[in-house]
Amino acid sequence: MNRTSRLISACALFTATLMAQRPFGTPPDPATMVQNRIARLTTQLSLTTAQVSQATTIFTTALTATTPLQTTLSTDRQSLLTAVKNNATSVIDQLSSSIGTLNGQILAIQSKADAAFYAILTSDQQTKLDQSGGLSGPRGFGAGPGGPPPGRF
Repeated sequence: MNRTSRLISACALFTATLMAQRPFGTPPDPATMVQNRIARLTTQLSLTTAQVSQATTIFTTALTATTPLQTTLSTDRQSLLTAVKNNATSVIDQLSSSIGTLNGQILAIQSKADAAFYAILTSDQQTKLDQSGGLSGPRGFGAGPGGPPPGRF
């Protein structure tokens, strides 16, 4: 084997090894997810102790409200895959409608939490968040399969 072939083989093996591993291991528990999000926002916006407390309450409440919806959403997505394999068109229609409703409910809860958080920020912090693209970056929770919904920070 020439040098190029060995390099390609080594890269392919390395890539296969990486893909076989779980990239992040076990997801963090809800409290840790909120703490991680608050820590990131505190660093980014220099949140005060009072703001950290308020934000923790806001995001914990939202996460608590979305958790059962996320569970139902996951179940419905699995059921939809089964319905597709079975060509069960009426079930596909029903599950698609349910998934749309659940996504809407989750988005509403998260958006209300975002609005409540934004309201506790000073005008300087709001400007800093706006300028950093904070309202469109990855979420600390609720992203689910396929990535975060648009407009999330």
